[in-house]
This record gives sequence, structure tokens and C-alpha cells, in this order.
Amino acid sequence: MPDEDREGRDQRPDEAEARAEAEAEAREADEAWAETPADAQESETERRRRRAQFLRELNEAKALRERVKPRQARAARMRQQMRMRTFRW
Repeated sequence: MPDEDREGRDQRPDEAEARAEAEAEAREADEAWAETPADAQESETERRRRRAQFLRELNEAKALRERVKPRQARAARMRQQMRMRTFRW
């Protein structure tokens, strides 16, 4: 029980909301995965549609992270830029 109390006190409302949304999306993805048989061949258009949906949700999550934790998001952007500057082809 102490984990529940600590969890509720430590989280800010925006973080709790973001965490709840992420958990809901994960549950939906697990349910969708369980419904599809392993041997079923999916069409290329269906795969592209799911990929586009995933990328939209990913961009949405990044935007939410930017609003909720701007300092950490900025630091992550800076780290990514440094990785790209030092990357050799």
C-alpha cells in the first residue's frame, strides 16, 4: 500500500495524465496484437496505415512531453543534436 500513496503524491497532474494515456495505449496495442492470428498475412496498405497511426501517436506523445517537461525535452533535443553532429557515415 505505501507504493500507492507515494505514487499518488509524487506525480503532478500532467504527469499522471500522460502516464494514464500511455498505459491505455499500451493496453489497446496488446489487445489488438492478441486479436490477430500469427499466421495471417496482412496487406501492405494495412501495415502502412498502422505505421502512420503509430507515427501520429508518437508525435502527439512528444508534443505532450514538450509541454509537460520542457526542460527535459530541451535537454533530450540537445543530446540528439550532439549525437547527430558526431555521427560518422
